[in-house]
Amino acid sequence: STDSPALIVIKDALDEVFGAFLSHPLRPSETFYGTGETFLFMLHPRFKCFRWTGENSFFIKGDLDSFAIGGGSGHFGLWVDENLYLGRSSPCFTFNNCCLSETDDFESWSWRCGLLAETRI
Repeated sequence: STDSPALIVIKDALDEVFGAFLSHPLRPSETFYGTGETFLFMLHPRFKCFRWTGENSFFIKGDLDSFAIGGGSGHFGLWVDENLYLGRSSPCFTFNNCCLSETDDFESWSWRCGLLAETRI
């Protein structure tokens, strides 16, 4: 299905690993889309999951220049540029998350994104 969930995992220049589970795949959109199944997470050096707070519905937004996950008051939980190299993580109302990387701005050294499809036997 074209609405299959997606998983984004980023390893930054400081060897920190973090990302997002998206209720819907990335696509260009002028407005935010997705559902409360979307969440942010940190994997290394520590594990932490940030689920939807119900505060707003700023889940997923993307265009040809960047994509963003979570938002509020001008801050995105996770923002990545069009080259998938530069990013920023900030606390946001959508997930009440901390900065996912050690520093607000990060360089992505490894980036993975995959659609999660239902398997029927």
